[in-house]
Amino acid sequence: MTDTAGTAHGPGLGASAAGDGPARRRRRRWVRRAALGLAASVAAAAGGGWLLYAALNANITSDDAAARELARYERERPTALVKGAQNILLIGSDTRSGDGNARYGRDLGSERSDTTILLHLAANRRSATAVSLPRDLMVDVPRCLRTDGSRSAPVFTMFNSAYSVGGSACSIRTVEKLTGVRIDHHVVVDFSGFKEMVDAVDGVQVCLKEPVHDRAAKLSLPAGEVELDGEQALGFVRARESLGDGSDTERMERQQQFLGALVNKMQSSDVLLNPVKLYPVLDAATSSLTADPELASLRGLYQLVRGLRNIPIKQVQFLTVPRKSYVHDANRDQLVEPAAGKLFALLRADQPVAVTRGVPGKTARPGGDTGSRGIPSPAPTFRGSTAAEHGCA
Repeated sequence: MTDTAGTAHGPGLGASAAGDGPARRRRRRWVRRAALGLAASVAAAAGGGWLLYAALNANITSDDAAARELARYERERPTALVKGAQNILLIGSDTRSGDGNARYGRDLGSERSDTTILLHLAANRRSATAVSLPRDLMVDVPRCLRTDGSRSAPVFTMFNSAYSVGGSACSIRTVEKLTGVRIDHHVVVDFSGFKEMVDAVDGVQVCLKEPVHDRAAKLSLPAGEVELDGEQALGFVRARESLGDGSDTERMERQQQFLGALVNKMQSSDVLLNPVKLYPVLDAATSSLTADPELASLRGLYQLVRGLRNIPIKQVQFLTVPRKSYVHDANRDQLVEPAAGKLFALLRADQPVAVTRGVPGKTARPGGDTGSRGIPSPAPTFRGSTAAEHGCA
């Protein structure tokens, strides 16, 4: 460009030889800001994800005291026979301490195992067997560490007193002494934690053959398909006075029925595969769990859940350890032998367990020969059910 005198000028104001005018500089500033914003968003998302992970991870209470006590008695504990198989002791505590638990009764200064289930996961993760252990089963409870630092004397007494005397470590050692099965992990859940878990999956559907009216459990339910929320579910699995014949046998069967329905709900709703659905479940679960140190982390729980999600629903089995009324007290239980011993042998060797709703009988093992680990065939059939039988469809 030239002026009237013909003098040539350089680039005009706001211009450059490269054509970098105001509009281009604005574009560059916008790009830089967008890039910084995107980087900040990614960092925030990563940070948010980490915060969520850290929060969930911190929810779980690690049972370090039990780990120390079990390490003390390591030499007397059973040896795991099959690599990859897992045995997890699930303990439902009746503690009245903690948020919301006092409403379920007086605090008697100790807590007992309201429900105890030995969960066996096959090494190939194609089957799961949940064995209910009656709280009134007469067993040998070993010498255990009390909360005051003293040690109890070995005693022959009801199974649930083991937890009262020495917590989860005492229960684990009692179960191992009873069954010969090595317990790899344990989980303790209280009343409030149980309710939160049920509410986190938006309730669980059960099928009732007849109406339920139990004032003590605060239950009034119609016959047929019923959706239970957390409070109703807790009453359903704990009630004894007016449901059925009031026995612990029927109560354990209801607990198994409910757990089967819960498994159905988790699988049919794809909870384990959908992060949006899984998060509230994990949040509820982790905030109410006390577990062994190895399992007391999201990583540990994830590895456990990952192994569970591909088990066919028909291969999730429930049964109660074979038992009968104790010979010296009809209000207590004792094991039925040799059936109980055969069940424990199958679990130790990671061999298939067959269950039936009818009267247990004999069923031949596939192939008809002695098992590869020395368990004789035919194998026994135990009275029980599968998760597939507890759906309402």
